[in-house]
Amino acid sequence: MGETLKTACGSPCYAAPEMIAGKRYHGSNVDIWSCGVILFALICGYLPFEDPNTANLYKKILNGEYSIPKFVSPESRDLIEKILNTDPEKRYKISDIRKHPWFNQITIPKITGGIFIGLSQIPINTKILDLLVEYNFRKD
Repeated sequence: MGETLKTACGSPCYAAPEMIAGKRYHGSNVDIWSCGVILFALICGYLPFEDPNTANLYKKILNGEYSIPKFVSPESRDLIEKILNTDPEKRYKISDIRKHPWFNQITIPKITGGIFIGLSQIPINTKILDLLVEYNFRKD
């Protein structure tokens, strides 16, 4: 947390401008950019930055050159634009996304029960274990 990275990684179409420019970057900021590319693709049906020529692709990403189709709702458009902001300091953070009207269209029910990996003991069904032993599986 708070440290910057320098290594470029991932697929070019999903890479954030600061990574392409070879600048030091915060991992969470470039991850949010990549999620913005995915959100765009889920809503629009294609990637925002595509070009068979890698140099042209990088130019488009560095300049934030993409267009959002007219069928995209104003709320979706606004969120995409705020996530795909080429300035990593102005780019939306997770807390901003969670407050955005598009994100809050549906109320997510609070999780009140269930198994939480790493926090809850996973229940063991002894009847199933006994049946497995009958088929020559070790109980442990």
